[in-house]
Amino acid sequence: MSALARILVDRGHLVSGSDPRDNATTQQLKTLGVKVFRQQDATCIDAVTEATAAGSPVVVISTAIPESNPELQRARQQGLQIWHRSDLLAALIEQQPSIAVAGSHGKTTTSTLITTLLLEADQDPTAVIGGIVPSLGSNGHSGQGKLLVAEADESDGSLVKFSPSLGVITNLELDHTDHYASLDELISTLKRFAGGCERLLANHDCPILQEHFQPTAWWSNQSAESVDFAALPLSLEGDRCLARFYEAGHPVGDFTLPMAGLHNLSNATGALAACRMEGLPFDQLVEGLAGLKAPGRRFDLRGTWKGRHIVDDYAHHPSEVKATLEMARLMVSSGRSPLPTAPQRLLAVFQPHRYSRTRQFLDGFAQALQNCDLLLLAPVYAAGEQPLHGICSHALAERVRNLKPDLEIAVAETLDELTDLVIQHSREEDLVLAMGAGDVNGLWSRLTS
Repeated sequence: MSALARILVDRGHLVSGSDPRDNATTQQLKTLGVKVFRQQDATCIDAVTEATAAGSPVVVISTAIPESNPELQRARQQGLQIWHRSDLLAALIEQQPSIAVAGSHGKTTTSTLITTLLLEADQDPTAVIGGIVPSLGSNGHSGQGKLLVAEADESDGSLVKFSPSLGVITNLELDHTDHYASLDELISTLKRFAGGCERLLANHDCPILQEHFQPTAWWSNQSAESVDFAALPLSLEGDRCLARFYEAGHPVGDFTLPMAGLHNLSNATGALAACRMEGLPFDQLVEGLAGLKAPGRRFDLRGTWKGRHIVDDYAHHPSEVKATLEMARLMVSSGRSPLPTAPQRLLAVFQPHRYSRTRQFLDGFAQALQNCDLLLLAPVYAAGEQPLHGICSHALAERVRNLKPDLEIAVAETLDELTDLVIQHSREEDLVLAMGAGDVNGLWSRLTS
């Protein structure tokens, strides 16, 4: 929502919104001229309507806004035009050549990398991303170049409204079980998205994509045969990946990705392939690779507290947790990392996100969370859901203990207690990795307050 607000105000529209929290995002929007209300009640709509000189304002809502929201109710009473955020993004995508990145995992990173490569190539794209793009310092940008890069979120199914010039699908597996009853439903939704794309680029290493989709082009990190683009790893280290890039089975050149993990190499390969499909020279893209950084909340070093490196990561699905812990473990075992000093131990802090997801993936989380030296669990972040009987962090801890009895595990009842557990159990040169899509990202602030 904030990315869309940035773009609209930059294009000359009067923009207002509401957020009960005063944070860095709302402060930045205020400096751009956005009117931000701290309360969410009907008077906000009245004030906006009165201030609109010509015509009625358009009200844009996200899926998170319930029908009981007093602003939405007043907007309906006044007969105002109401758009879902996806309607607005679809309109922006229609206005110019666009790249829309979808998939269960890696779409924020891949869309960030595409945006960064285009910026480094002086293409100045418009960008609507779900995370902070380091080279922009924000999640939204109204560029002067021909391309728009957007993250196409599948969580509520609204991405079927998009008709991009190039669609990218990173991978596919069941998630968002509050919206999708089965994997087949999710596949069907992504097929509708694919059908609306002029061209489609997909990850051949994902078996579900390989079985159900027929894209314009494939990429892979496993083989250069029978795919259009590939990047085969020459070396995977704790702070970088070295790889050889192929097109139509022929080597094009080697590159160094300043990010660890095979999952990041896959994201970067998809980004490179998308840029090549847009006609950018490989040599120019390789130069841009040197400055690539992950988006905010993707293995994001918040700082070093009393010798402990505190890292924040958005991982909240078993596959994401598994990949993030594997990358962190490589930093411990190899002695190479982007951290100020090489970590000696891996302390994982995990906050389950939604009761429905925790119930669906309890065994998957238990499998993924074994790969650490110490595990601390926060309470489930409800995200508006009601508790489910027997679904809690204690149940998850018990599943992990059954798989790895010698792993030290502690469960916190509150975030304050979680902070105390980190203080008690961590030591100098630990990598303290906080994972989750909820408010566990406030660990650094609580430690340093």
